[in-house]
Amino acid sequence: MKTLYIVRHAKSSWMDPSLADFDRPLNQRGLRDAGLMPGYLIKKGQPVPNLLVSSSAKRAIITAKYFLEAFKMSKDQLVLEDKLYHSSDDSIYEVIFALPDEHDVIMIFGHNPGFTEFVNLFSDRYIDNVPTCGIVKLKGDIDHWNQLGPGNTGLDKFYFPKQFIK
Repeated sequence: MKTLYIVRHAKSSWMDPSLADFDRPLNQRGLRDAGLMPGYLIKKGQPVPNLLVSSSAKRAIITAKYFLEAFKMSKDQLVLEDKLYHSSDDSIYEVIFALPDEHDVIMIFGHNPGFTEFVNLFSDRYIDNVPTCGIVKLKGDIDHWNQLGPGNTGLDKFYFPKQFIK
């Protein structure tokens, strides 16, 4: 059994229009949400990942580092992956299929529209949008990451900041 969390980066800042998209940091709301969402997973009794894999874009890395700290993981448990920036279903599958099988619970951080399109492959209900700092939990009846697919893996949970922050 494998568990994969798909996490869209927290809300990014557009304050500096001279920054390239890749280099945008988080805004205040993004910093707040990235600080709170891992705690909600812990409160809900969700399994903590063994490994975090993040897009190499600044806003995804910052988001992932908040989760890394909340889960009390070491820095070497965060891996950066260029293929998760502007990713398609195929590139997301490429990343997942290459994940180390010794880890049963992994969390990946990236971007829309790719992440929303990808999670809809595994759900019997359409998700219009995985919002910023939204977390989708996929559970697969598989032994190896390269076996993950809609036939043996399904959407188990869907969390997003507005569920918890009123």
